[in-house]
Amino acid sequence: MKKWLALIVVVVVLALGWLAAGPFVAIHGIRSAVQEQDAAKLSEYVDFAAVRSSLKQQVDDYLARRAGADLQSNLLGAIALRLASGASEGMVDAMATPAGLAAVMEGRNFWHRVTGQRSSNDAYASAPPRDPLEGAKYRYESLSRFSATVRNADGDPVVFVLSRQGLRWKVTEVRVPFLAASPTDGP
Repeated sequence: MKKWLALIVVVVVLALGWLAAGPFVAIHGIRSAVQEQDAAKLSEYVDFAAVRSSLKQQVDDYLARRAGADLQSNLLGAIALRLASGASEGMVDAMATPAGLAAVMEGRNFWHRVTGQRSSNDAYASAPPRDPLEGAKYRYESLSRFSATVRNADGDPVVFVLSRQGLRWKVTEVRVPFLAASPTDGP
């Protein structure tokens, strides 16, 4: 009887250890995929539809806050806000790709990576991938949510939220700093 009880305890401890290590296993997989520039492997650890939806909601909220209540209540202002929201979809689509997320995870300025701007004058030189999520601060938000916070090139925090989907962990949300700032914040 004692052997069975010990076996059950060992199995429970191993299962809890596996669940606790899950986000770190996913982060290791993300690092490997970004460094190898393997989009298919990165897709195993990122729910791009959820990330795109999260970014779209952040952009729409940012635009609404920047516009203010007066502009939103005005018919022409509401139309302009709708047009601006539609125009922002291109930015969201570019960011919710393996290359876009890799740039943000590496702490690079996203727009420099997308437009091809490089720090060297050699236009044909590809920038070597940096260690993604380097220096990240990790935190469990709940039993099924985990966050990794890194600093971008400007020193602002970018938060990657991983959610548990069964026994696997995937990035489901990216909190971008310029979208979180309120319109009354400084320059």
